[in-house]
Amino acid sequence: MKFTSKELTPYLSARHYFGSEQRRHRERAGLSLVQLADIVNFSKSALARVESAELMPPPELPTALDAAFGTETYFHGLYQLAKKEAHPDQYRRYMNFEAQATVIEQYGGQVVPGLLQTRRYAHTFLSRQENLSPQEVGQRVDARMSRQERQRSEAPPYRWAILDEAVLRRELDGESAMREQLASLLAQVDTPYSKIQVVPFRLGLHALMGGALTLLSLPDGSTVAYEEGIEAGHLYETPDIVGKWRRQYEVLRANALSLTESADLIRKAMEDHRPCDTPQLT
Repeated sequence: MKFTSKELTPYLSARHYFGSEQRRHRERAGLSLVQLADIVNFSKSALARVESAELMPPPELPTALDAAFGTETYFHGLYQLAKKEAHPDQYRRYMNFEAQATVIEQYGGQVVPGLLQTRRYAHTFLSRQENLSPQEVGQRVDARMSRQERQRSEAPPYRWAILDEAVLRRELDGESAMREQLASLLAQVDTPYSKIQVVPFRLGLHALMGGALTLLSLPDGSTVAYEEGIEAGHLYETPDIVGKWRRQYEVLRANALSLTESADLIRKAMEDHRPCDTPQLT
């Protein structure tokens, strides 16, 4: 099959500019992707994905390109800019990564992560978002539920979630909806494909409690990190930054409750969410 170069959009982001400059220098040198791949010791497919900005340039590539093209530190400089910016379509990119991840590790500090939410929990949460019509809420709930379908497939990803105790204690509009959500979590605490730990209040402050974190292990052996705040998220693909988030996650995992202790705390939270009988006045 003949390879067809994709049209580039160099001014969309620094990552796109890096890719377009790689192609410009390659074509000016009269090199095909295969020839450049042999020179810089990267695969043709990886170089093609870098040129189209589908792949963040690997850390070793800029130096190899500067050596191949005799451009001193030109590509090194472009890489310093590209690795610091958010990808312009990062959420769609994150969804693509999630769909192919073999291992999904998450931390939720205030809200149950989307992949663990029941339909009623998701609807209640999304209904609190401003500027969403009931129809849009319904569409987003359906989209969130569709992301969970892979978990029920013949080859589901392996999932590990760490939840702050605040996630279990926060009330919804109705106790039954929260008990339903907690029951769903309890069923996933320790299965062949899912583990859930709880970080108790008594642990105190920790490095991840200000937001939410997802680590996605991909089939090629790489890992990406998605850190989410109140209104924005950031996708990280460079190994050094992903490694930082990995270390913080592993420290939290080591300090969280065991699977058995986590299940006990979830059961206790379910009991606390059971409505009290209102005494009858006589």
